[in-house]
Amino acid sequence: MDDDELIAAVAAGDDAALRELFSRHAPWMAARLRASLPAADVEDVLQETFLAVWRGAAGYRSESAGGWLWGIARRQAAQWLRRRGPAELALPAPLSADGPHPADPAEAALSRTVLGEVVDALGPEGSPHRETWRLMYVEERTVAEVAELMGVPPGTVKSRAHRVRQLMRAALRRSDPLAGGRGR
Repeated sequence: MDDDELIAAVAAGDDAALRELFSRHAPWMAARLRASLPAADVEDVLQETFLAVWRGAAGYRSESAGGWLWGIARRQAAQWLRRRGPAELALPAPLSADGPHPADPAEAALSRTVLGEVVDALGPEGSPHRETWRLMYVEERTVAEVAELMGVPPGTVKSRAHRVRQLMRAALRRSDPLAGGRGR
């Protein structure tokens, strides 16, 4: 069965189909979630994600199954972070070559500086790219919502989001000491 068929089976109450979806998608979703969540909490967010899949499968409209699942996972992660509150939202320091995030306050400050530089690469506050980033990735609005708020077609929002990702990747490469950027 392909993913669309599995989701239809989940909507019909087939728990084996849900287990199959989980086994196909949980590994890559967990890897992506680890970028923004403590590793110990990724499993909980995945469980909440697939519980939401179980509940919402009837609303699935044959789009990209992976994109649909990732959207649910992002929302579950955001809810988890909101429940944790501001004390738990400190930005992690950049990954070091030897693995774990350093607990050094200077490293955390460097992370914030790098994040600021990356966001600045999108243009001044209120510019189309920066506004697209804010609405889509900070406020987690859908393409349709962003298009309506900005008064542009959805295709324009998608193009801007693609460009935002390109600009952010380039800015991150410039600030990564391991990639030959400015260093620390």
